[in-house]
Amino acid sequence: MAKYEKRLRGDFQAFLDYLVDGVLNGSASASFEDGSDWEASGVRCAVRVFERYSWTGGNRVSMNLTLVGSGDELFLSAITSGGSQAMFWKMNTIGEESFLDCVAELAEHYAGR
Repeated sequence: MAKYEKRLRGDFQAFLDYLVDGVLNGSASASFEDGSDWEASGVRCAVRVFERYSWTGGNRVSMNLTLVGSGDELFLSAITSGGSQAMFWKMNTIGEESFLDCVAELAEHYAGR
């Protein structure tokens, strides 16, 4: 499992759309699995789950994106899992880290605008 978190400022929906498009266009095998949205008292929360095939690991990797926003304050949490090949311990997590790197690069680029 690998995790990336970032606080930034921006438009909630524009950033969410930017992340989804970036993840799906960042890998030929990436797919959107499901999502959930919630809003109360001006706070928005979106959860998106993706999967992709890891060529280096020879397996599928999942990634959960959670975006929380209040006004222009945003918090992103991205967690990957499923890339290990061992039965009792984590081994060969390159696929998880690579999938997460895609989101980290997108977030850092967006924050740098």
